[in-house]
Amino acid sequence: MHRWAMAGLLAVSVAFLAGCQTASKQQTGAVIGGAAGGVIGSQIGGGRGRTAAIIAGTLAGAAIGGSVGRSMDDVDRMRVSRTLETTPDHQASTWRNPNTGHEYRATPTRTYRSAGKDCREYQVQATIEGRPETITGTACRDESGRWVDA
Repeated sequence: MHRWAMAGLLAVSVAFLAGCQTASKQQTGAVIGGAAGGVIGSQIGGGRGRTAAIIAGTLAGAAIGGSVGRSMDDVDRMRVSRTLETTPDHQASTWRNPNTGHEYRATPTRTYRSAGKDCREYQVQATIEGRPETITGTACRDESGRWVDA
């Protein structure tokens, strides 16, 4: 699958989620994670090996994105956003969600400007039902000043 096809898949997925107001956190995380995994997989190998890498990347990304998306609520996302706003690179912010018992550690890892926007790479380590999970991402400020995944 070519990069343009993956970009098309991502665009269709985003359009679907935007049009479906009842999309759950898990569905949103799975679609975004799956699209990102597919893009990463498309960078590996050639021929049949490349196709297999795209499929494997898509499935792995969907599983990870779905799990983390399922675990985070609005308060957790607000805490990640506040971490991006106030915490220096390589310093962590930690919290425990009192409603779910899930524990999080968010760490900005790099701050930079891209296309005139402030952006930050970050890592979130979560302990969900006793299992550790780690995700990485990039967020940039939108026109309203909010941190949104890039």
